[in-house]
Amino acid sequence: MKATVSWDEGVSFIAESGTGHKVTMDGPPDLGGQNKGPRPMEMLIMGMGGCASFDVLSMLKKSRQDVQSCVAELEAERADAVPAVFTKIHMNFVVTGHNLKEAQIKRAVSLSAEKYCSASIMMEAAGVEVTHSYEVKESS
Repeated sequence: MKATVSWDEGVSFIAESGTGHKVTMDGPPDLGGQNKGPRPMEMLIMGMGGCASFDVLSMLKKSRQDVQSCVAELEAERADAVPAVFTKIHMNFVVTGHNLKEAQIKRAVSLSAEKYCSASIMMEAAGVEVTHSYEVKESS
């Protein structure tokens, strides 16, 4: 896996993945940013949410759950001192669908957290307290 990050201007950078996808990252306005994109640390938790969501949705589809929506809500806390590393990350999955089985959702979230989500497991291995929860909603 490869990526490049090129300086754009000010404190803005263009990141390009090895597969050719680009994203603009920018710093906060008080540090010279223009709010042109997410902060680099936001990219980390967004990637973690994407990784875990991929796992959860894949397992729910395999167990034939009629999922209409799956949203991962992430909240992170950072250390007050430099480096301002993540200390805690909580990920809540809101799964909406028809006749969903709560046991299947619980299992998918647990397996993602404990076995499959490389990003989440890597954060835990680095000392971040990672927690997970889920909500099941019936589609109207």
